[in-house]
Amino acid sequence: MTTPSHKLVLPADANHHGTLYAGAMLRFVLEAGYATAWKHIGRDANLVLRRVLNMECLRPVPVGVVAEIQGAVLHQTSAYLVCGLVGTPLDTDHGPWVEALLGFAQVTETGKLAHFPAELPVLERPTSETWDRLSDRMKKLLRFR
Repeated sequence: MTTPSHKLVLPADANHHGTLYAGAMLRFVLEAGYATAWKHIGRDANLVLRRVLNMECLRPVPVGVVAEIQGAVLHQTSAYLVCGLVGTPLDTDHGPWVEALLGFAQVTETGKLAHFPAELPVLERPTSETWDRLSDRMKKLLRFR
């Protein structure tokens, strides 16, 4: 199960080449990651970004394109989860335009670490070469913590 996020790339989001600039891409990826984590946790989610494990821009995204990111929770502990994010290919001849791994923590209203609600959906990682590669990268990066 994945969570889709869409964004129309506007001239205000573009660099001098007329493609999505890094700051706008980071904002879009962060929003997609938060939406993925929030959907997984539900209405009791009170999440903060704890860590950007990895983010790679693989292809330029031109102005005027409606870009899509698919998100899935790939790892979960009692108060921390990692969302994998994959930018849906812009055309059939190329792969994803972005891949990212973002870690979110559940916190209380005062910012202290808190446990997720007891009943959460079972993690179902999407199956494809792209998701396998992203999952392998996450496992390597989590070992370095």
